[in-house]
Amino acid sequence: MPRITREQVLYTARLARLRLTDDEARAMTRHLEAILDYAAQLETVDTEGVEPMSHVMALETPLRSDAPQAGLSADDALANAPGSDGTHFLVPKILDSETQA
Repeated sequence: MPRITREQVLYTARLARLRLTDDEARAMTRHLEAILDYAAQLETVDTEGVEPMSHVMALETPLRSDAPQAGLSADDALANAPGSDGTHFLVPKILDSETQA
């Protein structure tokens, strides 16, 4: 008996606002069943004595000191801006006065 049914796939697709054709629903059912088969296969692996880890390789994370640094000047920050007034970015107006609260 399959672990996931076509009805469950269609229900999940509807929740995700997806429209699936009959062929897509059949294919998705097969794909999801294969994923569940693989997960079941992984459950059979003996992990006794294996320490939990966040990454497969030991990584040293280089960190810089958390010290204040000088930021960009206004001229540097606005250098590539398509529009500015010298101290601020200029952007197109998207709201009219009637829609502003």
